[in-house]
Amino acid sequence: MDLQIEGKKALVTGSTAGIGFATARALAAEGAEVVVNGRTPERVDAAISKIRKAHGKANVSGIASDVSNAAGCAKVTRALGEVDILVNNMGIFEPKPFEKIPDEDWLHIFEANVMSGVRLSRHYLAGMRGKNWGRIVFVSSESAVQIPAEMVHYGMSKTAQVAVARGIAESVAGTGITVNSVLAGPTRSEGVETFIAQMGGKGDAAGFEAEFFKTVRPSSLLKRFETIDEVAHMIVYVCSALASGTNGSALRVDGGVVRAIL
Repeated sequence: MDLQIEGKKALVTGSTAGIGFATARALAAEGAEVVVNGRTPERVDAAISKIRKAHGKANVSGIASDVSNAAGCAKVTRALGEVDILVNNMGIFEPKPFEKIPDEDWLHIFEANVMSGVRLSRHYLAGMRGKNWGRIVFVSSESAVQIPAEMVHYGMSKTAQVAVARGIAESVAGTGITVNSVLAGPTRSEGVETFIAQMGGKGDAAGFEAEFFKTVRPSSLLKRFETIDEVAHMIVYVCSALASGTNGSALRVDGGVVRAIL
């Protein structure tokens, strides 16, 4: 299937590993001009090398910058004036009991997960308006709908992303720009290994996975962690020209964790 995004310039934040990397790789395979983003030059260069190895003709470059803060976002926008596709993927999480989450942790996770997307979307939207075409995607989570008891502050930030995406979509009604959020389920990415350790699953990853979906996410229909590609496929489709009828939506690729029909 031709997703009709050949030559479109795409920025994927937090794309040196995990869902972001899989998304960047898939966009490159579709012929998009992809800009990889990560915190260090070493990780960015490694991701670029992997994408070029997988797709010899890939048009891929990179920007090393920590977009979890205003200065990092500004560095990206100075280096990259306009994009056709923006995937706000960068995000952080940390399991912690609600009573032990201090104010600074709430503010930090909001700054990283929400304001990064706000800042970059605000900047790149003008160029999209000028072309009357663009795609903005916020990579959210099923935690936006079913707030996890083990990290309430993370769930809050994921809900906020859905709200921001819908609000921006309202502001571009009637144009060729779409803004959506993708609600990923528990995914086996680089970060999930840290999450497993933080949740006490050291050593026996398979045993932890089975117990996790039995007790922490029992509503899952997959009963396993999703792969990064399973999530990336949804993101890339939403970025495509074929997804022009999907706008202001919160699209679930959550493995059936969320039971609500709507």
